[in-house]
Amino acid sequence: MPAHGPAGSATEELSGMWLAGLRDCCRCPRLVAYRQSIPARAPHRPQDYHNAPVAGFGDEQARIWLIGLAPGAQGANRTGRPFTGDGAGDFMYPLLHEAGLCSQPLATAADDGLRLHDLYISNAVRCVPPANRPTTAEFQACQRYLQQEWQRLPCLRVVLALGRESFLNLLRLQQQSHVLRLADYPFSHACCYRLPTGHWLLGSYHTSRYNLNTGRIDAAAFRQVLDLARKLAARPSGESG
Repeated sequence: MPAHGPAGSATEELSGMWLAGLRDCCRCPRLVAYRQSIPARAPHRPQDYHNAPVAGFGDEQARIWLIGLAPGAQGANRTGRPFTGDGAGDFMYPLLHEAGLCSQPLATAADDGLRLHDLYISNAVRCVPPANRPTTAEFQACQRYLQQEWQRLPCLRVVLALGRESFLNLLRLQQQSHVLRLADYPFSHACCYRLPTGHWLLGSYHTSRYNLNTGRIDAAAFRQVLDLARKLAARPSGESG
């Protein structure tokens, strides 16, 4: 299993890395109110729930950054770790493990021992939204945390955005410092673009239960984008598409 950087090093795993101001962030009143209203689902108790902004986690030397939409009500909002404890993660982590990007195929809790290799994972919005639909203002409020993560990933080569909204949010983040037209970057599954920063931006259909149940994405389709991400990450710096 290829790991990027020294396995077991202090910098390899940033599980629960708290960005400046994230832990106490209350900038989105709708999200603060909603996460406090979510009922516990047996066998879990209300005190078992994270019910707070969810930090990203992974390999500090990662060349690949996977960005989802937002925490799930009974997933990351409960466990405190992205894609952990829900159907999207149950689908995704075995495939990440097959690709050599994580240490185990199961993700059940923030302290389950799972470690990421050459991969960092976070969400575009850090608090669970009603109906899994963040507003434009909520995306904007969390962009500061995406920018902080970008700055803390010095080896980053590839950004893999799950879903159209996460993909567009990454482009809007780029617009803050570079001139680009969203129309020049249409979203589709396995789309691939070189950003003005030199990083690669990949798009993937989200691994949500809805997309899985409707067949919009399956294991083969997700492996396709993972293989592409790994190939791009391994290219020599400066090599174009």
